[in-house]
Amino acid sequence: MKGARRPEVRLPVLEPYEGGGLEPDGDYDGLEFRERDLSGQDGSGARFMDCALTGCALDETRLRHARVLDSALTGVRGVGTDLAEATLRDVELTDARLGGPQLHGAVLERVVIRGGKIDYLNLRTARLRDVVFEGCVLVEPDFGGARLERVEFADCVLKGADLHAATLVDVDLRGAASLEISRGLDRLAGAVISPAQLLDLAPVLAAQWGIRVEG
Repeated sequence: MKGARRPEVRLPVLEPYEGGGLEPDGDYDGLEFRERDLSGQDGSGARFMDCALTGCALDETRLRHARVLDSALTGVRGVGTDLAEATLRDVELTDARLGGPQLHGAVLERVVIRGGKIDYLNLRTARLRDVVFEGCVLVEPDFGGARLERVEFADCVLKGADLHAATLVDVDLRGAASLEISRGLDRLAGAVISPAQLLDLAPVLAAQWGIRVEG
């Protein structure tokens, strides 16, 4: 089992962002977005390099194909944030409160998602490499068709995770405080779980394999 490589985000001295709003294909370098309401704005294809987003509202913010590099997002919140086919590399996401974020087809590399709660996270067909979910709550995350390589779940809660058609390589689920899988139990090859988690999953496995358990 190869452990995930964590990002080492070292931000330079940042300039406060003073623009009026995000722009498609915008280029944002060394900026701090603090308590900004970015709801409904269109930053599709934009590049964020060495940036900090702190306490920002991201309701229905469009960031398709965006690139977020060497950046820290802290306390962001929003419903329906669109990051489909985006690239997140060397990113720390801390204490986020997100509902239905769209990251299908996205690429996540050296990313830590720490604390907070994310409902209905859509990572269908995404590629995750060296990603750590730490101390967060994930409600019905969808990993359908995704590839997870060197991904760790540490002290986090997974409720109703969908692994349908996913590919798992060196995925460590042992640290999950709660592990609930709704679909794709057959895709757990390539993952490691604890004996206690195996017992918790036994009823679902028995039902999937048509095994009748009687006392």
